[in-house]
Amino acid sequence: MQLGYLEKLVLQYFWDTDEADAKRVHRELTDDSVRTLNTIQSTLDRLYKKKLLIRNKAGHAFIYRAAMAKNAFLAQLMREVAADYTDNEDTLLAAFSSLSAEMTETQLQALASLIDQRRASDKSGK
Repeated sequence: MQLGYLEKLVLQYFWDTDEADAKRVHRELTDDSVRTLNTIQSTLDRLYKKKLLIRNKAGHAFIYRAAMAKNAFLAQLMREVAADYTDNEDTLLAAFSSLSAEMTETQLQALASLIDQRRASDKSGK
């Protein structure tokens, strides 16, 4: 999935903020660069159409929020990239292993802890 710079910025904003309308996003994200409210509204609409934002009508405006957590989004991206290059699960695991070679000991311990938590939740039927 291709995302432009502003789409990434807006998506990150919603991972840090519960919900907002276009005016609030515009106010929070407008800095020295020129971004009109219309540009923000268009970006919100594109992210909604890509199913990355959820929106509900509130009066004359839409209230937006992230459709998924950041870690779920990153997992989805990884699955999409892997599917583009291989249909073999072993290849994906080998690539992940190569990536882990660049991790610090602290990151590897955190990863091991997440794997242990996942195994425990699978055993408990969750």
